[in-house]
Amino acid sequence: MRPVCVVGAGMSQWGEVWRKSFRELFVDAARAAIADAGVDHIDSLYVGCMTGGLFVGQEHIGALMADYLGMPGIPAAHVESACASGGIAFRQAFIEVGSGLSEIVMASGVEKMTDCSGDEATAALATAADAEYEVFNGATFPGLYALMAHAHMHKYGTTRAMLTAVAVKNHHNGSMNPFAQYPFKLKPETVETSVMVADPLRILDCSPITDGAAAVIVCSEEVAKKLRRPYIKVLGSGLATDIMQLAQREDITTIKSATLASQRALKMAGKQISDIQFAEVHDCFTIAEIMVAESIGKYKPGQAGAAFLAGESALDGKFPINPSGGLKSKGHPVGATGVAQVVEVFKQLTGKAENGRQIKGAPKLAMTQNMGGTGASSVVHIMEVA
Repeated sequence: MRPVCVVGAGMSQWGEVWRKSFRELFVDAARAAIADAGVDHIDSLYVGCMTGGLFVGQEHIGALMADYLGMPGIPAAHVESACASGGIAFRQAFIEVGSGLSEIVMASGVEKMTDCSGDEATAALATAADAEYEVFNGATFPGLYALMAHAHMHKYGTTRAMLTAVAVKNHHNGSMNPFAQYPFKLKPETVETSVMVADPLRILDCSPITDGAAAVIVCSEEVAKKLRRPYIKVLGSGLATDIMQLAQREDITTIKSATLASQRALKMAGKQISDIQFAEVHDCFTIAEIMVAESIGKYKPGQAGAAFLAGESALDGKFPINPSGGLKSKGHPVGATGVAQVVEVFKQLTGKAENGRQIKGAPKLAMTQNMGGTGASSVVHIMEVA
């Protein structure tokens, strides 16, 4: 494959966005990315969206968004893989440019999750689990991740304080992110006395439901150089799946799809996990960030929690994780999350992170990890500053 680059990034407002529609959120992010890149056209479009049909009654999303962006006629496709939809939309753009099929492709993601009731949102999200063997029997995602948390605690001695450290750190980072849904800091005692959702997970261990969109411009290096804008290179991409049912997995204290996807991405990039300087990972629940950090190989099983307590994942730590604030603080519009991770890496590697959130020392190599459900799908990308 030829070199592939990211040359522009944009986001809409994130949160409970009552005055913007599904399509308007997408257009806000798409136009911001186009302006940031300085391109005058795109050759094609990928839109990550988990379940627009259930959230807002809208499918056939690729064609709709191309039309509303003012570009009817371009190739456009809707990509779905639960909460990994955005990350895989980015992967498809990477493949299309890398293959030489197109020169400039937009990878985007969008979700409008608050225009329905809480019960309806829960039911829509539950479609990312096994409908017959988990959802039918009453399982929810907080419940499934609570099972994973208990197993991890039992096997490795992971503590409540370790989960709390993830939430506190991500809200600290998110407090500096102008796009974050919840841009405020948390005290440990606030996390640990918040409402219990599914023991041991409390409400402040959980990512919120969010309206929002994100977009990036993916192009060949020849185009990137001509644009004379800061850009980054995509060195590797890895995608993997795992058994959907937790009950059928060999070990629910690790996320096998994240392991396989990271191995594949690192192999393509010609890098080792020790080369990676920071990461945006899928912290849909605090336990998920701990498990992902171990699953991608950065920490041995059972060792991430203690490292996080010691501050290793902080902005000024040895291995910053989720400088954006992650899903926990920035928000989690499920179809857009994977693309927003790329937006943050683009900002960090080009020195554009806002409000003191910039990682010190001019990092050069980063990873994104985005997953669907309890890790039945996972996609990883390795990116480097040009």
